[in-house]
Amino acid sequence: MILFQLEPRVADSNKIKIRCVDEEREALLTFRQSLVDEYGILSSWGREDGKRDCCKWRGVRCSNTTGHVKVLNLRTSDYEFARRKFLKGTISPALLKLHDLGHLDLSNIDFGGSPVPEFIGSLSKLTYLNLSCCTRSLKIPQTYRKLSGLEYLNPENSNLLSVGSLEWLSHLSSLRHLDLSCVNLTKSSDWFQVVANLHYLKSLVLRSCALPPINPSFIWHFNLSTSIETLDLFDNNLPSSSVYPWFLNLSRNILHLNLASNSLQGPIPEAFQHMVSLRFLALSSNELEGGIPKFFGNMCSLNELYLLNNKLSGQLSELIQNLSSGCTVNSLEGLCLYDNDITGPIPDLGGFSSLKELYLGENSLNGTINKSLNHLFKLETLSLDGNSFTGVISETFFSNMSNLQMLYLANNPLTMKLSHDWVPPFQLKWLSLASCKMGPNFPKWLRTQSQLILLDISNTGISGTVPDWFWDLSVELFFLNLSNNHIKGKLPDLSFLRSDDIVVDISSNHFTGQIPPLPSNSTFLNLSKNKFSGSITFLCSIIENTWNIFDLSSNLLSGELPDCWLNFNSLFILNLANNSFSGKIPDSMGFLHNIRTLSLNNNRLTRELPSSLKNCSQLRVLDLRNNALFGEIPIWIGGNLQNLIVLSLKSNNFHGNIPFQLCYLAFIQVLDLSLNNISGKIPKCFSNFSTMIQERSSDPIIGMANRIWVLPGYVYQYRYLDNILLTWKGSEHEYKSTLGFVKCLDLSSNKLCGPILEEIMDLDGLIALNLSRNNLTGPISPKIGQLKSLDFLDLSRNHFSGSIPSSLVKLCGLGVLDLSYNNLSGKIPLGTQLQSFNASVYAGNLELCGLPLPNQCPNEESTPCPGRDGDANTPEDEDDQFITLGFYVSLTLGFIVGFWGVCGTLMLNRSWRYGYFNFLTNMRDWLYIVGAVNAAKPQTKFRN
Repeated sequence: MILFQLEPRVADSNKIKIRCVDEEREALLTFRQSLVDEYGILSSWGREDGKRDCCKWRGVRCSNTTGHVKVLNLRTSDYEFARRKFLKGTISPALLKLHDLGHLDLSNIDFGGSPVPEFIGSLSKLTYLNLSCCTRSLKIPQTYRKLSGLEYLNPENSNLLSVGSLEWLSHLSSLRHLDLSCVNLTKSSDWFQVVANLHYLKSLVLRSCALPPINPSFIWHFNLSTSIETLDLFDNNLPSSSVYPWFLNLSRNILHLNLASNSLQGPIPEAFQHMVSLRFLALSSNELEGGIPKFFGNMCSLNELYLLNNKLSGQLSELIQNLSSGCTVNSLEGLCLYDNDITGPIPDLGGFSSLKELYLGENSLNGTINKSLNHLFKLETLSLDGNSFTGVISETFFSNMSNLQMLYLANNPLTMKLSHDWVPPFQLKWLSLASCKMGPNFPKWLRTQSQLILLDISNTGISGTVPDWFWDLSVELFFLNLSNNHIKGKLPDLSFLRSDDIVVDISSNHFTGQIPPLPSNSTFLNLSKNKFSGSITFLCSIIENTWNIFDLSSNLLSGELPDCWLNFNSLFILNLANNSFSGKIPDSMGFLHNIRTLSLNNNRLTRELPSSLKNCSQLRVLDLRNNALFGEIPIWIGGNLQNLIVLSLKSNNFHGNIPFQLCYLAFIQVLDLSLNNISGKIPKCFSNFSTMIQERSSDPIIGMANRIWVLPGYVYQYRYLDNILLTWKGSEHEYKSTLGFVKCLDLSSNKLCGPILEEIMDLDGLIALNLSRNNLTGPISPKIGQLKSLDFLDLSRNHFSGSIPSSLVKLCGLGVLDLSYNNLSGKIPLGTQLQSFNASVYAGNLELCGLPLPNQCPNEESTPCPGRDGDANTPEDEDDQFITLGFYVSLTLGFIVGFWGVCGTLMLNRSWRYGYFNFLTNMRDWLYIVGAVNAAKPQTKFRN
């Protein structure tokens, strides 16, 4: 009976089955109670019949002899984690009852802000501990130094503070695998010495640790080369001088080396040729230059080579020749040269018989795509996007690519000529043919691709309607881009798209009818620039959603805006512009606490702005122009929305003064209050717009970028760019990819009065200043010459007086100037800039004079007439009186004496004659050499 309790077994007629210890089953169930399982990850756990054997539960492994729990692995898959399907909760001390637990993996579980409990250090038999991506804070030394038997440790965490010295690691002398990724080691100056003394260490992973540079003297005193097989220093900003000396001391047995996202510069060093066992090498996202050294062709074990996002250059044929000169041509399975400066056509790659992944996208490659790619029978990934390939791609190109899963040919002027009944030999998961020519018919061969996860066929010339079968293509689809085509018809119910975080972009087409039900689990929905009509009251039927970006702009939608935005708290960007929405802005929009961009411009909205919008404190872009809103400009815009970069209230019916609270908008770059009924004076505190003072902007884009990881080592990125229309040079222009560079202050067409403020002249970064069509008075400040970034200046139709400041001449970049219809007087300052404008920019100033105006200033002398009075002596006549007969006689005698004084001497004196002509010969030779050298310099520079 006692033996039965220690080693529980259940006997049947044929064999004995091991069942877990009752106490440990209850401990695991207690542990489960501390977790929140929203997705049934632990559905196999329970006390019911059929579930009592905990050794069969998900993540649990027991000893074959004792039944005690040896392994607890609750790590969710990367696929589940990417779709936010993971466990939550706290770590229960019930784990202490698992006395034989040797392997504990709680990675990818969200334990919130709670630290790793101290009792983890009491699990004395642990040899494997993985807590990556699960906590936000922990006390590393106290928690782990007791686990002297640990062989595997991974406390990876992106929210850790600096941990200081790593001396505590010296107590874990049995470590074979150490992963401190995302642990801030900025203050851990001893990291190299400590890990170098872990003599059994085979794998060292220190990704994104902000490592301090390695002291070169330590490299020779601490030898890490005896056992290390995997070294991953991804994203640490380490310089070449810190990393390269280490290579000479690394083991010849190293198999995996990742130095991506550091600060390596110059050519690829020869030190790599000594790593004869290397299988994986990643040098991506550095500043490496030159080509691929020849020794790479003799690295016979090399399977994967990642060199993307560097400055590698040269002809692709030369780079491939160096790789194929030896045994590497047979071993290489993955080659990534994505995003470099490589040129030329694709050479013959047929010799790389093992190649599975080929990334050549975002270079400067050209020509037709080499047919030798058809002989890469094992090819699974082909990325040629973002080059200048031309020609026709037919089905014969793919005839031997039965293993192909990822195909990227986007952004090349290629023509896809595939027959209507073609059945591809592959089943793709990722397909991007954006900006290739496929149309006008919808590609029927897509019907065979039932495993698609990502599909981008935007801007491919497709017209007509989408066939019904397309919408049932793949239940796994989570990225769909049909934008910028000529597709028409009605959109079906899209709520069937079940993948989490799905991206749908069907913008810039000709879809009509009402908007159908949309997937609530999407993150990106762009239906803009179509012909959808009707109301959007259907939004109120969506109770839960994960939307981040929702764009319905530029359609034919109408009716009032629904008042149910409380359900859309995850929205970052909401764009309903360019429709016919009417009524007021609903109060519930104030519940969009995460909103960054709110665009409601070009509608028929009325009433005052709801005060609830003051709760949207994350707003960066608020565009309400071209509506019928009225009331005073709310003071809470400046008081509560202090992250605003763009504020446009243009063309509404706002009245009253400009509230001084707007001066709190320190980040504002575009402030457009034009075409309203605003009165009063311009606030002096406009000088507080600190971003407008800065002459340069760090980012040209104001928007949101999202990245979707679709394959280890490869990112498919989509981006939403904010845009705004600005009146520029007499017409409206859309600013999108360069909006971040625009710094504009437009207060035109109001009823502002008073002088133009000196404080505005402190906004050195202003590119456009429009104060036209107001009642501003006084002189134009001489400090206006400080606005050296100005490209657009309009002060027309005011009551400015006095002279035009001479400092305006300093604005060399001024492209548009309008000072017309004021009370300016005096002479227009001389300077190439001001005289280059048409006279109309000075019109309506009756007392202005000087070029380019036809009226001259009173103190200017008139231009001499071509006619002349025969009896009057002009100044020219008086000057001519000095040229008399004596002048000509003196000129003749001077020439004779000078000529024969030199030439006669040379004729009579032989040595002088030889010396003179020798001097002329040497001078001629010197001029020839100097001229030839200077002429060759531009050619040499061009070749370089």
